[in-house]
Amino acid sequence: MRKYEIMYIIRPDLPEDERKALVEELGNVLTSNGAEIRKANEWGMRDLAYEIDHHRKGYYVVLNVTAPEAARAEFDRIIRLKEDIIRFLVVKDEQ
Repeated sequence: MRKYEIMYIIRPDLPEDERKALVEELGNVLTSNGAEIRKANEWGMRDLAYEIDHHRKGYYVVLNVTAPEAARAEFDRIIRLKEDIIRFLVVKDEQ
């Protein structure tokens, strides 16, 4: 199992209840595949450095997880299918 830092940005115009459901769904993708979410941090609405898909703001979520490769791969697959996610990044945490 490896440690990962996962950051994703949700469209700013998504209603709050749908956004919370999306965050929970993505967390469940990890945990149902054997990952442990060590820390979940919702940064909230922030300005983007540049426009993405005609959006100038986005809702940031950062997760620190310990996960097997299969869980990371499944998360990667699922998040690419979500139209409400405008960007994401998965980085191995070497600490």
